[in-house]
Amino acid sequence: MSATTDFRPGLEGVVAVETEIAEPDREGGQLRYRGIDIEELVGTYPYEHVWGLLVDNDLSSKMPDPEPYEPAGLTGNAPADLQAETARLAGEWKLGKLNEITDEQAREDLGRLSAQMMEIVARSAAVADGREPAPDDVVAKGKTAAERFLLRWRGEADPKHVKAIDTYWICTAEHGLNASTFTARVVASTGADSGAALSSAVGALSGPLHGGAPAYVKPMLEEVAKLGDAERWVKEALESGKRIMGFGHRVYRAEDPRSRVLKRTAKELGAANIDVAEELEAVALRVLQERHPERVLATNVEYYSAVVLDSAEIPPPLAPAMFACSRVAGWSAHILEQKRTGRLFRPSARYVGPEPRSLA
Repeated sequence: MSATTDFRPGLEGVVAVETEIAEPDREGGQLRYRGIDIEELVGTYPYEHVWGLLVDNDLSSKMPDPEPYEPAGLTGNAPADLQAETARLAGEWKLGKLNEITDEQAREDLGRLSAQMMEIVARSAAVADGREPAPDDVVAKGKTAAERFLLRWRGEADPKHVKAIDTYWICTAEHGLNASTFTARVVASTGADSGAALSSAVGALSGPLHGGAPAYVKPMLEEVAKLGDAERWVKEALESGKRIMGFGHRVYRAEDPRSRVLKRTAKELGAANIDVAEELEAVALRVLQERHPERVLATNVEYYSAVVLDSAEIPPPLAPAMFACSRVAGWSAHILEQKRTGRLFRPSARYVGPEPRSLA
């Protein structure tokens, strides 16, 4: 069958790139960054060094500290602020086009942008809370990216909150050719600057089908807790056609390894809703398996991401922007990898519209 007739909706299963960055193990329930299992990284290296691993293949490398910069006109809507300000930085910093600069310059641009994107989210979150972001002298006391993020946002950094955010960021730093990463690579393939590629990825991530799911998990858990009967809630939800958020994954046929790490972290942190989350998980998995024995269903990353983020007092609307903060590492690595291919994405489309016709 020819390439133009072998149509797969959503490009399901189509291999579009070869990558050296990450390997989600479909059957084994593992996720490796440049060959290193994420379970070895969490608690051993902070997020900024995982950024260095993904981008430079070097754990001694790290994402740079953010440089002094105050975004203009933040609204408190972090995903929108992040997309707009990241694109704006390309003009402010006069970033070069990817097809006109060296790999070294592109890497420098991506490092500057990644660090500043975390700053934008922290500042926007402070605006949403109705207060000024903390000054530089307070933020400078932070030793890690997660700690500085919280200091900029809240003026303080609870160690438990730092651990929650750092673990979440590491677990979600990269995951292959998902929608936002593919978007970043498509834009990079045109030779656009790094700011354009990263801001486009943020736009793709803001949709509820990719990146926004954790925002829906906490309200779901609250509903279950209020009802006091997880099995009844699950059955009523399924009978009414309601989707149970946080279950199933298009990649993994075994347990999502990120969910496993985040669940363990939620327990270590004594997350407030961990008990109801575990109860709902057990009931939902059993009922879903009974209804769909042909499918392999397990808890995915969004489910326990919501629990861990809640333990750090992250409001659900901020979840997509928190995801973007983590994914700057993977996006940056893919933008560099795409730059090195020098190949423009130009897939084909099969026309299925009206036959030729005349206006007469």
